[in-house]
This record gives sequence, C-alpha cells and structure tokens, in this order.
Amino acid sequence: MSSLRFLSLALLGLGLLLGSSLQAGHAQQTDTTEDTALPELTPPERESDVPYVPTPEPVVDRMLALATVDETDVVYDLGSGDGRIVIRAARKHGARGVGIEIDPDLVEKARKNAEEAGVANLVEFRQGDLFTADISEATVVTLYLLPSVNQKLRPILFEQLSPGTPVVSHDFDMGRWAPDRTVDLEGDTIYLWSIPEEVPEDL
Repeated sequence: MSSLRFLSLALLGLGLLLGSSLQAGHAQQTDTTEDTALPELTPPERESDVPYVPTPEPVVDRMLALATVDETDVVYDLGSGDGRIVIRAARKHGARGVGIEIDPDLVEKARKNAEEAGVANLVEFRQGDLFTADISEATVVTLYLLPSVNQKLRPILFEQLSPGTPVVSHDFDMGRWAPDRTVDLEGDTIYLWSIPEEVPEDL
C-alpha cells in the first residue's frame, strides 16, 4: 500500500471517530436541556375575563409599598400579564413571586422579561385560570382586574389566604368588602385590604 493511500485511510478513520464523539456529545447536551425545560404552554380553554392593560410602574411601586413587601414575601399576581409586578417585587424587594396568567403568549413574554431582569430564580409564571389556581402560598396578592372579576375572586381569597394577608388592587374595588386604605395616584386608584380573621356574614 502506498504511503499516500495509507494516510488517506488513516484520516478517514479519524474523521469517523471524531464524528461519533461529536454526535454523542450533542445527544447528551440535548438530554440535559430537556430535563430543565419549562412546562409546555397550551392554548387556553377559555378566553380571559379581562383585557390586557399593563399597570404603570409608579403604581406598581406604590402597590408593593402599601403591602409592605419584603424579602420574606411570596407575591402572587392574578392575571399577571407581562410579569411586571412580581418582577418588580423580586428586583426591588427581594421577594419571591408567582404570576398566574391564562394567555400563553403573555406567560412566555413574562418569562423572558424575568430572564432579562435577572430574577428568573425568584419568580415563576404559570399558565392557568386564576379561579382554579392554588394561591394558598401567597403572603401578598396583587390584582388589576375588573370589579365583577374581583367580586367573583373574593370568596376564593377568603378561603385560601391566611388572615392578615394583604390584597392590593389597581383601580377596582371589591364591592361590599370595604378597603382598609384607598390611595389616589395621579388618576390611578389603589385599594388595600387585609384578609380578616372571620369573614363577615354580609360578604
């Protein structure tokens, strides 16, 4: 066999060996990615009860301040949109946060916003129906919904949240449940309640 033919065969064998190694490494990397993937987002079973309108950041800051959020809190935002409330709670106060949002596109956007803000380790965004979600872990709940939705949520808040848990709503009240505080902020209204030890019979 000529030296040139021997060299060609040797190079071919080396190429096959390297190709097999690269494929094995790629397969291993793919498996690792799948293990850490977020739950798949799916089309919602029903339409949202509320149109998406983001809360202005000054209002977000005042809502969190009224609820005296700190690093010990778990903030749940019901109808979390682009995630700005729980992301702000994490960035400014070190709190953990969970957003519940029915729209998969908004959930995806919120997750990207959390990554860009550097707080993906503190916040979580779940696609789901806020009327069936488990919110019992919450130490603070924030809302920017409609009056009818707030009132439909009211018994769920009473049932799942511990007494003393702050509930803060942008612009819309809770009907017969009178707020502990109402703040006007340049055209926006913020309402604050605290879950009572015993729910009044007229609620």
